[in-house]
Amino acid sequence: MEKTTERNEQQICFMFLFLFFLCCGCDGLKYVNDHELLLSIKASVEDPSSFLSNWKNSSLLCKWNGVSCNSDSTHVTGIDLSGKNLSGRISESLFQFLHVETIDLSNNQLSGGIPGNVFSCSSLFHLNLSNNNLTGWIPGGSIAKLEKLDLSNNFLAGAIPAEIGSFSGLQYLDLGGNALVGQIPKSISNLTRLKELTLASNQLVGGVPSELGFMKSLKFIYLGYNNLSGEIPKEIGRLSLLNHLNLAFNNLTGEIPPSLGNLTNLHYLFLYFNKLTGPIPKTIFSLKKLVSLDVSDNFLSGEIPELVSEFRDLQVLHLFSNNFSGKIPKSLTSLSHLQVLQLWSNKFYGEIPADLGKYNNLTVLDISTNYLTGKIPESLCDSHHLEKLILFSNSLEGDIPTSLSHCRSLKRVRLQNNRLSGQLYPELSKLPLIYFLDLSSNNLSGEINQWKWKMPKLQMLSLARNRFSGELPDSFGSIKLENLDLSENDFSGSIPPSFGKFPELMELKISQNSLSGEIPAELSSCKKLVSVNFSYNRLTGGIPETLSRLPVLGNLDLSMNKLSGEIPENLGNVESLVQVNISHNHFRGKLPSTGVFLAINSTAVIGNNLCGGASVTHLPPCREIKSSNWWFFGTALAAVTFAVMSIVVFFYIKRRNEAYHEVIKRMETASDGGGEWELQFFDKKASNFMAIDDILQSLRGHRSAVATKNMQYFVNEINLNYDPILEVNEIGKLRHPNIVKIMAICKSEKGRLIVVHEYVEGKKLSEVISVLGWESRLKIAVGIAKALRYLHGCCSPPGTIVGYVSPENVMVVKMKDEARLRLSPPGMIFSDTTKYWVSSAYVAPETKDTKEITKSSDMYGFGLILLELLTGKTPIDAEIGLHENLVDWARYCYTDCHLETWVDPSLKVQALKNPNQTVGIMNLALQCTASDPVARPCARDVVKTLEPTRSWSCPLCF
Repeated sequence: MEKTTERNEQQICFMFLFLFFLCCGCDGLKYVNDHELLLSIKASVEDPSSFLSNWKNSSLLCKWNGVSCNSDSTHVTGIDLSGKNLSGRISESLFQFLHVETIDLSNNQLSGGIPGNVFSCSSLFHLNLSNNNLTGWIPGGSIAKLEKLDLSNNFLAGAIPAEIGSFSGLQYLDLGGNALVGQIPKSISNLTRLKELTLASNQLVGGVPSELGFMKSLKFIYLGYNNLSGEIPKEIGRLSLLNHLNLAFNNLTGEIPPSLGNLTNLHYLFLYFNKLTGPIPKTIFSLKKLVSLDVSDNFLSGEIPELVSEFRDLQVLHLFSNNFSGKIPKSLTSLSHLQVLQLWSNKFYGEIPADLGKYNNLTVLDISTNYLTGKIPESLCDSHHLEKLILFSNSLEGDIPTSLSHCRSLKRVRLQNNRLSGQLYPELSKLPLIYFLDLSSNNLSGEINQWKWKMPKLQMLSLARNRFSGELPDSFGSIKLENLDLSENDFSGSIPPSFGKFPELMELKISQNSLSGEIPAELSSCKKLVSVNFSYNRLTGGIPETLSRLPVLGNLDLSMNKLSGEIPENLGNVESLVQVNISHNHFRGKLPSTGVFLAINSTAVIGNNLCGGASVTHLPPCREIKSSNWWFFGTALAAVTFAVMSIVVFFYIKRRNEAYHEVIKRMETASDGGGEWELQFFDKKASNFMAIDDILQSLRGHRSAVATKNMQYFVNEINLNYDPILEVNEIGKLRHPNIVKIMAICKSEKGRLIVVHEYVEGKKLSEVISVLGWESRLKIAVGIAKALRYLHGCCSPPGTIVGYVSPENVMVVKMKDEARLRLSPPGMIFSDTTKYWVSSAYVAPETKDTKEITKSSDMYGFGLILLELLTGKTPIDAEIGLHENLVDWARYCYTDCHLETWVDPSLKVQALKNPNQTVGIMNLALQCTASDPVARPCARDVVKTLEPTRSWSCPLCF
């Protein structure tokens, strides 16, 4: 009996000891001193800002930076290291504290996987590991007390664990901005206390679980930017507390369920970029608290009822890119909080409501590309806040309202392709903030030189295809003017010499007018001028030789005028010039035999008195004038002249070929198996000093830069399944300040190909992006955009496509932060030996499928560069192994996060000083990376958007 009692006492004692040790730690029976755990955490990370410098054995741990304790300082209860620029890995020690309630490591550079014991600590209430570089899977397990779990904006993969439903106390769950796959587990419906659910910007598939309807505490649902399919479950209509519903950028089909009209507390409804059909249910218009409604980019149809007036708090209404029809409801005019109204690309007809803008607070109005008629209402700018007015491609008529001429808040105005008539008001020429004004393709008339233009921000002005008359203004009040199109009007008089005072001018079109006089020599001061079209006028005189000083001139059209004299020989030496038309003038003499004139088409020189040129010009040969006297001396002189001319022609042709990149040399080498190489040069200096042995020696040493006694250059070997010589001939002629010149291409008899670029003192953008400040990054972005604008719009054949726009192909000039785009032969990505290239995130999605490169695919790569410049994140991190995640993550952040969570930590101070500018550039980056190639902007518009960024005050000015 005593033994039994003793044995029972031992068992009870053992049980108490077991329970004691079990409760002593989050890691089972293991107990470790808090000091040791904190020092273990410190040892696992890198701390360049020395935030953890006072984490020392000799000091009180409750006074350590980022550490909080309970009231009697006996236990660590919180660890907050957010935004401290920490890197390295998360130690398992972090989750072995006995009483910790809050752990926040967000907004750092931590990498590696999440420790497997992350959910072993039963005391934890809040866990935030967001905005790091964490990889791997989400570990299993659960914590009943956990209220907040934030693992967003990392690179986590795998499926969402089914155990997620075991976190019974969870109120906030954010797994967005990762690379999670699979379906949303139905067990998530067990989280009945959950208020906010964010799974956006992943790669989730399957349907939206109808079980969400049982989670009655939900206020915020973010499931956008995934690959979810099926219909929107009607059960969501049961969530009476729901404030925010975002299902955007998925593959959802079917109609919008009428049950969503039961969400009486809903403020934000985002269903854009899906495949939804049918009309908007009338029940939706009963959502009186709705602030923003975006159902754009779907296949929705039907009319918008007058019930839209029920949206009493509505600020943003996006219905664009659908099949809506009928008239624009008049009741929209009663929405006093309405700021942004975008209805473009639908089938709306009838008139614009007469009082639109009168009672609204409009900042953005875009109802372009519809079938609207009638007049533009006078009231559009009554709020005095209207910045963006886009009405193009309708059938609007009548005068431009007087009120718009006094709307000093306007920044971007596009009224082209309508039937507007009447004259412009002088006040329109004095709007201080407009940087983009397009009134082309209307019936506007009158003179525009009668008042003094004063538009200091103006960058783009198009008045083309109207009936304006009189002389051209001397100035438009802006030194920022880049594009000026006054073509197809009735302007007369001469071209003002003052046009030479536009230092930023790149495109000048004044064709099809009645202009006379001479071409001003002062235009040579426009050093950025790329395209000039003076055709179909009455210009006289000759071509100023000063035009040959324009360093990037690409297109020159002087056809159908009364110009005379000889063609300046120096014009053929403009290396950037790729297209010239001088037909139907009175030019005489010999056609220059250099540069663009070597292959000029007959239609571009016809209608003159010219001779010479290549056979394609069909011009007669130039004949020498013979004298009827002194025939003997003439004959002798002719013989001597012939001999001299033969020598001169020999050296002339040699010099011409060298100057125009036509030098071809063959070199023998014993290196790399020997054999003959053909070197085609596009640079005179290179042809004199470049040797194949130097190039091959550099490649053997795995070096891209070659340094010889006389010159330096870059080389890279490529693998193609075709002969690129013809294509390289075209891109070898390109000259632009933001493009690295191709100096030569080397081809062996065995089929090896090597491209030689000019030497640029600097590094690849991928190597320096992390140390660049905001101004430098912005300058680089503008430089790349300008290079693309030149390539896409100023070359012949129409547009040169880069094919691979990435930080690897952008050189940053040392000490100048100037961007130079490095070109490669077209088709490079489709070689069998360049499969990694195809899988690269910098290749547009449609290119991966079709293997076709386009201007739009170039813009996709540029958009990714913009995202990197903004966020500091790269889509080709070797540790990530996923190549399309950055775009989805960025779209989620732009829609649902404050900019502090996605901007590069090193830029936060500058970004917060001008948040509108930062958000605006993010908006542009997302436009460039749109999944639909048609939706991406062209390079020309991107430059126009980027260059005025320093004066932006609103992200919605595009």
